[in-house]
Amino acid sequence: MGEHHSNHNKLSVAGLLVTLGIIFGDIGTSPLYVLNAIVGDKIISKELIYGGLSCIVWTLTLQTTIKYVLITLNADNNGEGGIFSLYALVRRRRPYLIFPAIIGGCALLADGVITPPISVSSAIEGLRLLKSDTINFSEIPTVPIVIAIISLLFLIQRVGTSIVGKAFGPIMFLWFGMLAVLGVAKIGSHLDVLNCLNPYYAYNLLVNYHEGFWILGAVFLCTTGAEALYSDLGHCGKNNIRVSWIFVKSALLLNYFGQGANLLSHEGETLAQAAINPFYSIMSTEFLPYGIAIATMATIIASQALISGSFTLISEAIRLNVWPKVALKYPSEMKGQLYVPSANLILWAGCIGIVLYFKEAGAMEAAYGLAITIAMLMTTLLLVNYLSHIKVNKWLIALLLLIYVAIEGSFLAANLLKFTHGGWVSLVISSVFIFVMWIWYKGRKIKNRLTEFVQLKSYIPILEQLSKDESVSKFATHLVYLTSADLQNEIESKIMYSILQKQPKRADIYWFVHIHVDDQPYTMQYKVDHIVPNDIIKVEFKLGFRVEQKINYYFRKVVEELVLNGEVDVTSRYASLRGQNITGDFKFVVLQRHLSNENELSAYEQWIMDVYFTLDRLSLSEAKAFGLDTSSVLIEKVPLVITPLKEFKLKRIY
Repeated sequence: MGEHHSNHNKLSVAGLLVTLGIIFGDIGTSPLYVLNAIVGDKIISKELIYGGLSCIVWTLTLQTTIKYVLITLNADNNGEGGIFSLYALVRRRRPYLIFPAIIGGCALLADGVITPPISVSSAIEGLRLLKSDTINFSEIPTVPIVIAIISLLFLIQRVGTSIVGKAFGPIMFLWFGMLAVLGVAKIGSHLDVLNCLNPYYAYNLLVNYHEGFWILGAVFLCTTGAEALYSDLGHCGKNNIRVSWIFVKSALLLNYFGQGANLLSHEGETLAQAAINPFYSIMSTEFLPYGIAIATMATIIASQALISGSFTLISEAIRLNVWPKVALKYPSEMKGQLYVPSANLILWAGCIGIVLYFKEAGAMEAAYGLAITIAMLMTTLLLVNYLSHIKVNKWLIALLLLIYVAIEGSFLAANLLKFTHGGWVSLVISSVFIFVMWIWYKGRKIKNRLTEFVQLKSYIPILEQLSKDESVSKFATHLVYLTSADLQNEIESKIMYSILQKQPKRADIYWFVHIHVDDQPYTMQYKVDHIVPNDIIKVEFKLGFRVEQKINYYFRKVVEELVLNGEVDVTSRYASLRGQNITGDFKFVVLQRHLSNENELSAYEQWIMDVYFTLDRLSLSEAKAFGLDTSSVLIEKVPLVITPLKEFKLKRIY
């Protein structure tokens, strides 16, 4: 995970292929359902088709090209993108921006639950259009097939996807090539469809067409993958994304034009009357089975990209302390290859729930889009703060804010119309994630507020005496405590309580280890302070928010370096072992805090802490989360608040 490797970030054919496979899956599979959603049960007319296509052209231009590909990709945090990376860039000056970051991150997680079902269902529903004398394809139940494909996809996450990942780029290249060719083949039948490049038709549809404004909810589906495109910036680099976007956008637009030209041949009818699927009807009967197969592979790749993105999001949220510590696995050596078993299970259950509840891709369109609009608005807020931080002209920033709040606000308003038709599902999913992040964030804040810190130097004499006091049996040669004290000369009073009062713990060397999460993604540094040489040592690790916190390994490495430099003597202090040059034992003590009954919390804060500690019990223990060797870890429970009781009179009777 260490240093940031940039071999993908250089513009190259291999880099462009990888980019097609990782970045554009979500936005690239939208032609499967966008025009279907726009036309719906309306009568096909020039006004509707020109207007709908014009809205798509200008949404992809203003939203995806200008906002994401040209502007937002510049807001990279040492080559990494995504809403939490963007927050890390601005959090030092404006920590309160954690709230839009949490809302946006959770909306993206909800998108990770809805994208696989809608994409895979749209592709598989093409099977119903196949013609055969022996099988009645029109009545094929697609739900079991979709569930099987999605379940298989989640099942392979544990082994890592780098093996299949190599095929992603070529398959997506084939997919976009197919989109372009199919589109071009159909445009000829109605060349006038190119009128849609004129923004007047978009304006006309939104203002003059009956209930035209609400069509924006369906139009928005063409840009839903833009947020994921920014999240995956670290895998490919902005140059590869920008260059391959030219090819992707051209293929998408040609396909949309082809679908539009084909629909114009059915003017005056509805989709049901014409018995057509806007996407599959531009394929010849002979090609249809191949088209369905390629579409299915493309939707699986799109789903994979979103699942990987969700894993990255969860791991960043853990490092930024807004998500409970859960197990993270690294199935392959590939940078960014990550597997989060708990998130895998939650996403899988969510996807299956969506498929069983909505059954058809057409019904899922309502649930799709609402959450992403909210994520995009939050990115706009963070982006504006970032631009003001890097001193961009404030009039330019104001103009940008005005344009994108107007565009995304309109999309949000139009998407809210879908609320009762299924939009509520994505909001419920987002809200569950927001609730967990909010409780964890707020609970930690309260916990830190209740944690009392003391000056370490005032305890130095007593620690030195305890270290030499042979009337106390030795607890360990090296006693290591994890501390959350940010200041060099401070320590939690609970740690001193544990060493001196709970059961006096005599050790030859006391180590205090602190972990600071850095705003840069891949920082790996440490600092050592010999408070009392060979007796009291403080080690501070500075780790990036994308670095795995394997404290056991890192600490061992630090000790080895200190021994090599002659800064510390780790040989056992027992006479019989010292002669044999045997290393002394290391004992880690992890303090597990619980809320004592004596505290001054309000009912609201008490409730937050109750939920927080429930989540804490469900999450990984600190020992496991920091990769400590559990055979040498002591978990000690300490009360979070030890407040003196109020004055009271106790009467003695004889």
